[in-house]
Amino acid sequence: MDTFVVAGAGLTGAKAVETLRAEGFADRIVLVGAEPDLPYERPPLSKGYLLGADERPSVFVHDEKWYADQGIEVLTGRRVTALDRAAHEVELAGGERIGYTKLLLATGASPRRLRVPGNDLDGVHYLRRLAHADRLRDALASGGRVVVAGAGWIGLETAAAARHYGCSVTIVEPAASPLHATLGPEVGGFFADLHRRHGVDLRLGTGVTGFAGETAVTAVRTDDGDIPADVVVVGIGARPETQLAADAGLAVDDGIVVDAGLRTEDPDVFAAGDVASVWQERYGRRVRVEHWAAATNGGPAAALAMLGREVVHDDLPYFFSDQYDAGMEFTGWFPPGGYDRVVTRGDAEAFHAFWLTGGRVVAGLHVNKWDEGLDAVRELILRGRTVDPARLADPDRPLTD
Repeated sequence: MDTFVVAGAGLTGAKAVETLRAEGFADRIVLVGAEPDLPYERPPLSKGYLLGADERPSVFVHDEKWYADQGIEVLTGRRVTALDRAAHEVELAGGERIGYTKLLLATGASPRRLRVPGNDLDGVHYLRRLAHADRLRDALASGGRVVVAGAGWIGLETAAAARHYGCSVTIVEPAASPLHATLGPEVGGFFADLHRRHGVDLRLGTGVTGFAGETAVTAVRTDDGDIPADVVVVGIGARPETQLAADAGLAVDDGIVVDAGLRTEDPDVFAAGDVASVWQERYGRRVRVEHWAAATNGGPAAALAMLGREVVHDDLPYFFSDQYDAGMEFTGWFPPGGYDRVVTRGDAEAFHAFWLTGGRVVAGLHVNKWDEGLDAVRELILRGRTVDPARLADPDRPLTD
């Protein structure tokens, strides 16, 4: 009997084991996760669940009965600590060893820590796990002064949630605009204006140097002075959990190195989701994406590869965000040289933005343009043809033209 082991019980792992059973794999499946909870979706943690709109059961991919009915062994609260490729075994904390025929590494990512004085004070929060969201939601519901370190997606979404609870909110960001590295200053400016309109104090071009307080945080120290705080949220990105792979001698380069079929150099070991650095022929390089689509699409693709199917996992990167009354979807990727220009169409309330390189659309987003959405944007990217920026900017000309 074959045994397929999945190390990492997040969305990637859940979608992988779901696909294995759906595709007819009838042998043993073991899903191992370090967290105490069943696999869940992470986007609600900074959106509906944090806002109190989504109930706790709604975030789980499947309930306990589903895994039992599918004959899938789920080991929660059990971290895989070592990989013995020669013996085809993984070792869990405590010493238990499980043999595998095929292994999927879906170990995800962890929040980057802000290494400054006072970072261990009570009231300093990171948001990555369900338990983090529970604690942060309770803290925000109490109101008070919230300081967010970092104007990335997590920082902006938690700032919006804090305003929902009536907190006063200050965002501290060293770059010149929110999402500067992700979207550039042109579209980052929209998100700056959005938060200012909702009463957020943005301190751009400002870095955090420490946290003040004896046992609980009372202020955030910045290079522009202290900011009083009852709650601090640190959102400065995430780092892939690659140590297990590295210790086993697998190639690691900003993620576990895999080919377009999510295979490592070991034919029996695969990687998918946040932790995987995937070769994309479209870009001529490896791409690692930390968002929901990488998990929900990568898990099934890895499962098919584990079953010996020919897989090319080259989906366009995609992510979405909800902040106040603004809903946003993004797709595409910037090539190594960046982009030449940004073209927008629409107005400040509902618009598209397109990033162009060499006259071709390489990425695009929409804000509140649900009538057109992203399908036509994807088509523009995938066709790879040069476009007329003036026509692209004309809201009276359909994107499909």
